[in-house]
Amino acid sequence: LPGIIEGAAHGKGRGKEVIACARNADAILIVLDAGKEGLNRHREILETELETVGIRLNQRPPDVTFNKKSTGGVRFSSTVPLTKLGPDPEKMALQIMREYRISSADLLAREDITVDQLVDVIVGNRVYKPACYFYNKIDTITIEEVDQLARMPHSLVGSVHKRFNVGEPDEDDALKAMIWRYLGLTRIYTKRKGQHPDLAEPVVLSAVRKGTTVLSLCQNISTQMLRDFNFAMVWGKSAKHNPQRCGINHPLEDEDVVQIVTKTNSQQRQDKNYQAMVQGFSDKYHKKKAEARKKKQGKLRG
Repeated sequence: LPGIIEGAAHGKGRGKEVIACARNADAILIVLDAGKEGLNRHREILETELETVGIRLNQRPPDVTFNKKSTGGVRFSSTVPLTKLGPDPEKMALQIMREYRISSADLLAREDITVDQLVDVIVGNRVYKPACYFYNKIDTITIEEVDQLARMPHSLVGSVHKRFNVGEPDEDDALKAMIWRYLGLTRIYTKRKGQHPDLAEPVVLSAVRKGTTVLSLCQNISTQMLRDFNFAMVWGKSAKHNPQRCGINHPLEDEDVVQIVTKTNSQQRQDKNYQAMVQGFSDKYHKKKAEARKKKQGKLRG
């Protein structure tokens, strides 16, 4: 993206268009000049601009259920003590909802949230993104300053010019490894029954998007496989023993080997949706055949 300047959240330098791209990203990589960070506070400025437009960096959504209603008033409840909303949390929540003209809603808090988190839940347009910071040009500053930057949270120091922590082979490129980790990418190798696993082309799952379960694997391969799923055989770190027979919600880990076993014909016939599925296939086949016949007749007439 182009550089984000101070005031971009309010439209300065076409900042709204630039920042809008970050809302759709899976993760955000912020590259900073290590030689100027001590004076210009670029990291603080960028964080402020992204926070202003509703992007929360390296945070998770609050464990709060909020549902608007048309009638019935406000019903507030919590399963844990709320110590960050003042002496009367319910009164604070009612005041905030009144400011946003919400008169009827159900709110259930399952963790000790702050006022800002409560506002984020009520507004409902916040996005939560993993972010990492890369401090470039560390060859221009002292070792003490490098140590100080490296100790900052979610940060990595390096030098493109000196090829330190970036531009190295895959196993030595710390920046690639950091991006891989923040994206939550997981490589899954598939295996057919009676054959060796395919170790050349793994299926890459993302914890940020669909998740890293057997269900996510089936969704990435084929919807028909998901429909006919029976069980999965898993080899690797996520298995307690090799192989392990797992269900569709089993969480997978990096470089696991998975064999999907689908239902047999007799098992499919016992499914309550089997007749509807067969009828759907039949209708699709006859429709395709009728279109082909119509197309052929059109060519003969022409």
